[in-house]
Amino acid sequence: MSAYELRKAALVAAATGQKREIQYPLKADGKPRYPSEIYGESVFTLKTMAKALPKPIFASFLKQRRGRQNLDKTTADSIAHAVRVWAMDRGATHYTHWFQPQTGTTAEKHDAFLSLVSTFTPGGEEVTPIDQFSGGQLLQSEPDASSFPSGGMRTTFEARGYTIWDTSSSMFVQEGPNGTSILYIPSVYISYNGDALDEKTVLLRSNEVLSRAAADLLNLLEPEAHVSHVYTTLGTEQEFFLVDRTMYAMRPDLKITGRTLVGQLPPRHQQLEDHYFGRIPSRVMRVISELELECLRLGIPIKTRHNEVAPGQFEVAPIFEEASVAVDHNLLTMDVLHKVAHRHNLRVLYHEKPFKGINGSGKHCNWALATDRGENLLDPTVRPETNYRFILFLLAVLRALDQHAALLRVAIASSSNEHRLGAQEAPPGIISAFLGDQLNEVLDAIEENRPLKNFSVPQFQSIKVGGTVLDVKVAALPHIARDLTDRNRTSPFAFTGNKFEFRAVGSKQSPSFPVTVLNCAVTAAIGEIAAELRAQKGAKPRLADEDKLAVIRKFIGLTRSVRFEGDNYSDAWVREAERRGLPNIRTAPEAFAHLVQPRHMDMLVKQTGVFTASELRSRYHIINERYAKDVLIEAETLLTMVAQQIVPAAFEYRKGLAEAAAALKAVGAEVGPEVDALNELAPLVATLQAQHRALVQAVQHAITHHSDDANEHARLACETLVPAIASTREAADALEVVVADKYWPLPKYTELLLTI
Repeated sequence: MSAYELRKAALVAAATGQKREIQYPLKADGKPRYPSEIYGESVFTLKTMAKALPKPIFASFLKQRRGRQNLDKTTADSIAHAVRVWAMDRGATHYTHWFQPQTGTTAEKHDAFLSLVSTFTPGGEEVTPIDQFSGGQLLQSEPDASSFPSGGMRTTFEARGYTIWDTSSSMFVQEGPNGTSILYIPSVYISYNGDALDEKTVLLRSNEVLSRAAADLLNLLEPEAHVSHVYTTLGTEQEFFLVDRTMYAMRPDLKITGRTLVGQLPPRHQQLEDHYFGRIPSRVMRVISELELECLRLGIPIKTRHNEVAPGQFEVAPIFEEASVAVDHNLLTMDVLHKVAHRHNLRVLYHEKPFKGINGSGKHCNWALATDRGENLLDPTVRPETNYRFILFLLAVLRALDQHAALLRVAIASSSNEHRLGAQEAPPGIISAFLGDQLNEVLDAIEENRPLKNFSVPQFQSIKVGGTVLDVKVAALPHIARDLTDRNRTSPFAFTGNKFEFRAVGSKQSPSFPVTVLNCAVTAAIGEIAAELRAQKGAKPRLADEDKLAVIRKFIGLTRSVRFEGDNYSDAWVREAERRGLPNIRTAPEAFAHLVQPRHMDMLVKQTGVFTASELRSRYHIINERYAKDVLIEAETLLTMVAQQIVPAAFEYRKGLAEAAAALKAVGAEVGPEVDALNELAPLVATLQAQHRALVQAVQHAITHHSDDANEHARLACETLVPAIASTREAADALEVVVADKYWPLPKYTELLLTI
C-alpha cells in the first residue's frame, strides 16, 4: 500500500472507526458517583495510613514527615506492610520507586512483591513463596546512576545511585498489565555521594529554604503571628496537541523529534480565532473525560478543560496544590494522558512547537505562597496600600526578577521552547513582571508619598483589587464583578490577582527546575529585605510602620526596571528593556551560560544552599549536552526524510509528468501544461538537494568540531545546524505546494490537525 493509500485509509478509519466508550463509576442505585467520592481512591493517603497503622507508629511517621525525627526501622516496616496489603487488595503485584531524572520525564523500575524463602532439609531445598515488602525496600532502591544524565558525576565504573521515598508525597497504585496494578512510591534520586541527580531533590530543598526565610520575615513583621511554615503553592496549566495515531506513525519527524520538520499550513488553521474555547470535539472529549476519571482516582484535582488557540490544541488545569505535590501530579497527568490517548488511537504531543506557523504549547505555572494557617501571602486584600506584608512579599518577588532574571531564563530554555518564546504567542526572552495599573499606582503612590489616584468613584482612596462592579447594560443580565487588574498575555511573569503566572515555561518540561530557581531567587530577596528591616528596627521592640515604609520605598525604587505593563512582543519593548539594562537572552545556549556565572552560583550555592557547586556544574553540562543532541537528532532526521522520502516523491511526480507529456506528444496533443509543471518542479528539487548537501556539511562540522566545552558545543549547534535545518525545511515545504497529493509521502498538516 502506498503512502497516499495509507493516508486515505487513516482518514477513513478516523471518521468511521469504532469509538472507545467507558462506564463512569456508578452508585449502588445506578446513579453516577460524585467526583468527591472517587477522588483519591487509588492513593495511600494519610487518612488511609492512619487507619492501617497503630497510633504510636502513625504518630512517629508524622514527626518524621515534619522533620522532627528520623524514620526508624519499626515504623518503616509497619508502613511497608500496611501499604503492601492495601496495594495488593487493589491488584498490585509489583512496586516501583517513581522518580524524576534530568531527562524531562519520569523513570521507574518494577520489582515484584513475590519473594522466596528457602528451607534446607535432609531431602533437599524446600522453597516457599511469600508476598513480602520490607521497610528497607520501601525506603530506597538502587538504579544505575551511570545510565541517566549526571553531567559527569557518575560513570560506568561509578554507577551506584539511590532512589529514596519522598514521604511528603503519597504513594498510589496505577493500572498495570492483564488486570493487575503497580504500587508507585514517589522518590528522590541521588548519587552514591549524596548529590542530587534529579529534579525533585532540589525542589524540596528550595521549598524548605523559602519556608524558613518567609516565616522569618513574617515573624519579624508580626511577632505575634508565630508562623512556623510557609508553603509554595503551584497550579500548572498543561497545554498539548492531539493527533491521530495512524497519521503520527507515518511521520518520522514527529516520532523521533516530537515536532514536524516539514509541512505547509492548510488554508484554514487558527486565523479565524474560532477554536479557542470552542466546542471540544467528541473524540477529544472522550479522551479528556477518561483522563479526568483516572486523575480523580489518583487524587489529581483537574478543574478545567478547554480548546486552545490552534486546531488540535487543548488544555487541562488543576486546582492549586503544594508545589512538590503539584509537580508530581503534573508529570503524572502527562503520563496518564499519553496512555489514555493511546487507547483512543490518538497521540498526545507535548512539544512546545510541533507545528510551524500556529501557536505552540506552554505550561503556565501559577505560583504563590501560603502560611500554615492558610493565608495567601500574595493576596492584596481590600486595601493593598496599607497591607505592608503583602507589599513586602510582592517586592521580594520583583527583587528576585531584578537580580536573577537570567536564571529564570535558564530555567525555561530548551531547544524545543526556543521555537515558541517570543513568537507572538508566548513571552519573549526578556523577563519582566506585569502588575496592572492599580498595583503599580499603589507602589508609585507609596514611593512618592502621595494619595492614590481616583480609579472609579469620587474620593475613592482605596483600591480593591478583588474587583469593582461592571454593568453590561442588558436588563436581563446581572451586574458582574470586574477585576481591577487586567491580564497581560504577553508578559512572561504576570500578577493575576493573588498569584504570579510564570507563562514562559514550556509544555514538555518538568515544572521542577523553573519553580526551584524561582524559590531560590525569592528566598535570597526575602533575606535581603529582612536584613534591611532589621537595620531599620535597631533596638526597638518591634517594627514601626515608618520602618516598613522606608524599606518598601527603597525596594520599589530598586525593582522599578522589571515592571512593564505594555506589549512584550513589540520592538519598542526590546529597545526599552535594553535602556533599562534588562537582559534579552535570545537563544538557549546563551541562557545556559548564565547558570554558572559567579553571582548566580553564589545565590544558589552559598546564600540558599539549594545546590552544591558540583550539582550546578553537572546540570550546566547536562542542559548544554541535551540541547546539542536534540538539534543534531533533528538535523539527521530531516536529512533522512529528504533523501529517502521527499526527493524520491518529487522524482516520482516528475517521472509521471514526463511520461504524460511524452504520451500526449505521441498523439499530437498539447504538452505545454505538463512541461510548465516540469519546469516549475526542477529548480525546486535542485534547491532542496543543495540545501540537503549544506545540511550534511553542517552536521559533519558539528560532529567533527565537538568541543570539550559543553556550552561551545551547544552554541555551535545553535549557530550552524538550526539555520541549516530551517533552510532545508523551507525548500522542502516549497516542494509540498507543487507535488501532486497522491505522490506526497507524509501526512499533511490538514490531516494531522483536522482529523480528530
